[in-house]
Amino acid sequence: MKTIRVNAYEVGLVFKQGAYKRMLKEGKYWFWGKETVKIYNVTNPFNAPVELNILLQDTELAEALHVVEVKADEIVLHYKNGFLEQVLTAGRYTFWKSVIQHEFVSADISKVEITENMSRTTLQHKLVAPFVRTISIEGHEKGVLYMDGNYVQTLRPGLYSWWKNGISIVVNKLDMRQQQVEINGQEILTKDKAGLRINAWAQYKVNDIEKSLVQNKEFSNQLYAIFQLALREYVGGLQFDELLEKRESITPFILDAVKAKAETLGVEVTGFGIRDIILPGDVKEIMNQVLIAEKKAQANTIMRREETASTRSLLNTAKLMEENSMLWKLKEMEYVEKIADKISSISVNGNGVLIDQLKQILVSQK
Repeated sequence: MKTIRVNAYEVGLVFKQGAYKRMLKEGKYWFWGKETVKIYNVTNPFNAPVELNILLQDTELAEALHVVEVKADEIVLHYKNGFLEQVLTAGRYTFWKSVIQHEFVSADISKVEITENMSRTTLQHKLVAPFVRTISIEGHEKGVLYMDGNYVQTLRPGLYSWWKNGISIVVNKLDMRQQQVEINGQEILTKDKAGLRINAWAQYKVNDIEKSLVQNKEFSNQLYAIFQLALREYVGGLQFDELLEKRESITPFILDAVKAKAETLGVEVTGFGIRDIILPGDVKEIMNQVLIAEKKAQANTIMRREETASTRSLLNTAKLMEENSMLWKLKEMEYVEKIADKISSISVNGNGVLIDQLKQILVSQK
């Protein structure tokens, strides 16, 4: 005879010659034959020593166990006393019903959408994250979602999660803020065959992401080509001198020319400008010569104008002096004063006639 004690929070399974007989709960038991007893702690998972289906034929044992069957396209989140303990993949698992509270949440990962009631914290948990694909769309972005190469929907800013499986998921994101494209180094001939190099810029904003990314391929390259052709059309239709004179009119022409075509790309053009017009060496030299000649002509015109004004002023002064003897006398005294400032002393030799003449000049006649 042998004695077996099953303590609290333990369960015993009785086998005789390898065959399951019955389950023992807490207590003290005596055996006289060849029975063997396996003792299990009910706070730990249960690993069946024989085929589980055989054991489950015992109704009492079946009621004492949680049996969780996980299919190949499923996962089960195992919570222990309210805390996520593990993620169960395909297989069959058994746990004792005891003071420990077990909870199981199954999820079908054969589909992409996460329809199960799971919080973001749960999906980002280190145990669950390997089964989840997550994409973040920033506040200034939008995205287009493709599944197995097919467009599904447009994604607004936010955090998106999908189950990780054999279905291909691609998200193309696009910045929805105003952007700028540089149109540099454009070699263009004017109407009179003058070769120019033009550097320009353009500003645009994406309004319809579906047109930009779904209906068009590399829309930014297409937009560049639209601006390039419009610029060539404008410059090629003007002679060189006309281009320089009408430089301010190029912006409204380009904006009007590209507006309709840009809309087919889902883009709104908001600005355009010419940064530089670079002339070839020989043309630049000629332009410098023309500029110098123009400036010289302007200088000569100003000089002639000043000479004419000066002559007119002298003529007016002469007329006034002719009509007014006192003004004539004042003018004489002005020049005498200027002469006197140039010399320090005067020696006069002569008779009284010379002195009288000086008096007439220097002394006012009453």
